[in-house]
Amino acid sequence: MPGRTLPTLTQAEVESHNSTKSCYVTIGSKVYDVTDFLDAHPGGADLVLDYAGKDVGAILKDEDSHAHSEAAYEVLDDALVGFVAIDKRPNNTQGQKQLGDLRMDQNGTPMVVHPRTGMSCEEDLSKDTDLGMDYKTHKFLDLNKPLLMQVWYGGFSKEFYLDQVHRPRHYKGGASAPLFGNFLEPLSLTPWYVVPIVWLPCIAYGTYLAAEGFETKTSLATAWLSGLFLWTLVEYFLHRFLFHLDHYLPDNRVGITLHFLLHGVHHYLPMDKYRLVMPPTLFVALAAPFWKLAHTVFSFNWYLGTAVYCGGIFGYVVYDLTHYFLHHQNLPLWYKGLKKYHLAHHFQDYELGFGVTSAFWDRIFNTELPPVVKTK
Repeated sequence: MPGRTLPTLTQAEVESHNSTKSCYVTIGSKVYDVTDFLDAHPGGADLVLDYAGKDVGAILKDEDSHAHSEAAYEVLDDALVGFVAIDKRPNNTQGQKQLGDLRMDQNGTPMVVHPRTGMSCEEDLSKDTDLGMDYKTHKFLDLNKPLLMQVWYGGFSKEFYLDQVHRPRHYKGGASAPLFGNFLEPLSLTPWYVVPIVWLPCIAYGTYLAAEGFETKTSLATAWLSGLFLWTLVEYFLHRFLFHLDHYLPDNRVGITLHFLLHGVHHYLPMDKYRLVMPPTLFVALAAPFWKLAHTVFSFNWYLGTAVYCGGIFGYVVYDLTHYFLHHQNLPLWYKGLKKYHLAHHFQDYELGFGVTSAFWDRIFNTELPPVVKTK
């Protein structure tokens, strides 16, 4: 079923669906939900339940039992809900970290499936999710309805929420799924060009004011570029310790909902082009403490603090635009490596690869993503 993103389930997950309330069977790597077919099965529901959570490939072809017709396979095709990870793994070389299990694609080609995300490659991020099937399978969020109140009232445990929100979905060709479902909806949608329009004039004016306190342009440029460099470290720490504070997230609906608004929605719908850059109101809330910090550290010189701060805000603008273009633009050759690196943070391992404009700090702090393994 090309064009659909289906989940990858462990064998234990499949075997847990073994009752009249939820009955899964497999054929090879494909997982089928036959719950609705139990009562319609000519041999009775009990016969199907004997194979619940198991592979039925052999019994379907067994002449002594009953060789099933093509119609039976057509019923199963309509019930496909995912893939089961198989035990065979690609050979590791040079002690490389194991990245995931293998599954077979629609053409029978083996693909590495990353267990944290259920995805195998960056192209999976742009495959439309079957909205009804996704909700039926995972019982998480119904993408046909406003998301925020579902998160608030969902009663999800932290463990379940974090597992699901980091398994990317793709909504209707990249459109924005409803978040509020009311007059607040436009406030959650920010086109990329809003960022430079709002912040570049502010940066220019702040730099102009700061210049009055410097005797030379060189000293002004040094302070400004120092702020730009400091931003790269701030970017890394914000992404790693605020946006991904997963292990320290309170296990209650307040913490989970705030996480979803701040960054969870981006990992849940990573190709939503209107929820990629930060809304100006949210950035003001995050940037205000840094203005205070800059002028506390450089309390002896207001102009120096302002110059460093403006360089840092310019770094933020570069970060947000880079983030957008990594997701949605064909980039020059020298940028393609960074694009692959960041998208791997979404489809491979969200607990590594926190640098967006550069992988420099990932290397320093040992959070660099390993190379993507491709199978033949």
